[in-house]
Amino acid sequence: MNWLNELFTEQTFMQAVMIISIICASGLALGKINIKGISLGVTFVFFAGIAAGHFGIKIDPQMLALAQNFGLILYIYSLGVQVGPGFFSSFKQGGIKLNLLSVGLLLIGSLMAMIIYWTTDTSASDTVGLLAGAVTNTPMLGAGQQTILQMDPGNQQAANDMAMACAVAYPFGLIGMIISVIILKKMFTPKEGKTSETSYSDNTFVAEYQISNPAIFGKTIMEIRQSTDCQFVISRVWKNEKLILPTSETILEENEHVLVTSAKKDVERIKMLFGQKESTDWNKKGIDWNALDSQLVSKKVLVTKSRHNGVKLGDLKLRNSYGINITRVNRAGIDLLPSRNLRLQLGDKLTVVGDARAVERVSAILGNEAIRLKNPHLLSIFIGIILGLILGSIPIAIPGISTPVKLGLAGGPIIIGILIGSFGPRFRLVTYTTRSANLMLRGIGLSLYLAGLGLDAGAHFFETVMRPEGAAWVGIGFAITFIPVVLMALFALRVSRLDFGSTCGMLCGSMANPMALNYANETLPGDNPAVSYATVYPLSMFSRVIIAQIILMFFI
Repeated sequence: MNWLNELFTEQTFMQAVMIISIICASGLALGKINIKGISLGVTFVFFAGIAAGHFGIKIDPQMLALAQNFGLILYIYSLGVQVGPGFFSSFKQGGIKLNLLSVGLLLIGSLMAMIIYWTTDTSASDTVGLLAGAVTNTPMLGAGQQTILQMDPGNQQAANDMAMACAVAYPFGLIGMIISVIILKKMFTPKEGKTSETSYSDNTFVAEYQISNPAIFGKTIMEIRQSTDCQFVISRVWKNEKLILPTSETILEENEHVLVTSAKKDVERIKMLFGQKESTDWNKKGIDWNALDSQLVSKKVLVTKSRHNGVKLGDLKLRNSYGINITRVNRAGIDLLPSRNLRLQLGDKLTVVGDARAVERVSAILGNEAIRLKNPHLLSIFIGIILGLILGSIPIAIPGISTPVKLGLAGGPIIIGILIGSFGPRFRLVTYTTRSANLMLRGIGLSLYLAGLGLDAGAHFFETVMRPEGAAWVGIGFAITFIPVVLMALFALRVSRLDFGSTCGMLCGSMANPMALNYANETLPGDNPAVSYATVYPLSMFSRVIIAQIILMFFI
């Protein structure tokens, strides 16, 4: 049985894979335990890793670093790709607000850390370590260590102490964030979140207008569209109580009715353009569009043919060639206006209105074969990871700061993931993955990351915690995590009227906490948490790296 003992004790490649797999499997199994409606899910992998490290289980350090860092890269890049298609649309809707709230959270936490530094005997290096652990931001720790060694090359002990402070605060930063989400979820029901004005699911608005503006009497739809910078689509026109499918040459006359799809923010301007807005609610669920006119059908069509990936909608000339209207384009759960310059992406869902035979012909042209979307497209994933690591390695010089700032293993891949998810089709990169495939990649990546993180922290975790300064560090780290999160959550929900899902994503992104994000994604409907996370993560991560260097430069 020596071979079995060697399999678990000798630090080989096989032993590393075996140990990490056991940690992941046991953590995921224990994570299924549900107590009063609360289960930690993949989060338990981290605690399984701490337990393994505490009992002396070790693997090759290079294998440990590979598993941990590659897992983080895979998770964060997959997240970026998922939210990329709708990222910039969501940013326009509420991205500035989200980032301002994120910066507010960052400043509150940093201020708390400085108050602790001024009022206790905690050193500046330990303070930065505790802050990095409390906000679960390892790039912040790395930047702090580099700053100390650049200012005093012989002060290796301060850099080591900073790492230990971070290791102690890190688990409780993770726990504090999850506890915060659980408490906030109990306080604020999903109903409140659903009614928020910042929901990203639909950026469009459908309304019926009576033509009463003399300025557009007798003009074609094309002439009216050219007279304004508002984007809109007229899907139906009532002429003499007869419903017709308009073209760009259709002439609008006084008292005729039109059904217009536009951006929500442009509704008032559209009303001024056409005239009187009718009271009928065309945005409620359950409307039978096909019942409006027996000659017209409304059908959702999937773009599944690769040759249309990245092609401008106007270049297909579907309206003129087939006599149909495209009223909406749904991308990653977000409704977009179908402008001529909108570039299609694989997986886009188009709402097509027209004659039944014409709609079927358009369906055949676009593909509309869901099975095609199930084929994996791995090339773009590896290209994205390569570009993300290159971007993360670029030193960025900040005036007044001696140490260049780098986006690191997490910042680079998430930015590239967002950019490739959004703009990849323009370069004919197929970036679409099914939701299940994306969740699989994220799950594997997060499990590897948490297993490696826990195993690395577990070796000296309990030993440090049991020391007097270790116990104090635990309390300080938890306070720096919990108090700012709860305060900013209350402000975001009560004052800024942000929905609960977006608030959770903003908080998790600001705290660089993928574990808490995963919990939010599993317990909340929709993609709002993931979108908000990706919206604030780059700026938050970048800012915390700078703050670490500023604190050390001024207080050491």
